[in-house]
Amino acid sequence: MSEKEYMLQKDYDRLMQELERLKKKERPEVIARIAEARAFGDLSENAEYDAAREHQSFIEGRILQLEDRLAKAIVINPDDLPKDKIVFGSRVILYDLDEDREVEYTLVGKDADYSKKEISVYSPIGRGLLGKREGDVVEIKVPSRTLRYEVQKINPQDD
Repeated sequence: MSEKEYMLQKDYDRLMQELERLKKKERPEVIARIAEARAFGDLSENAEYDAAREHQSFIEGRILQLEDRLAKAIVINPDDLPKDKIVFGSRVILYDLDEDREVEYTLVGKDADYSKKEISVYSPIGRGLLGKREGDVVEIKVPSRTLRYEVQKINPQDD
């Protein structure tokens, strides 16, 4: 088994729901489509059959991927994390010294959604923030430039 994958409970639940949907709904539907397409006869020129088989391959691949990720998952409860330094699951408010504005992020795993103010701990910014404390000034090199942040608050929802 390869490296463990840290994730928040909400991310674990979302992956588990996707896995259940694929296994209980989409897999049986595509199997029925394949059986129906087979009934049309010559499979060598049957576009419906080819499309159903391709979709089945995608579903089976995604199921394997989800099962692997869930098997490696270590679910992190943000309530159990240290509040005095930035770690996986921390919510942080930073002051961007170059842009003269505040930014907010929650550090999550691979499935970060920037539109929800999430950033992956595997990204340059996420890696640069890990272990920092309130008041620290952080310089993070990204491909286009060096970002400079001052850590304002860690887990501000706890205030």
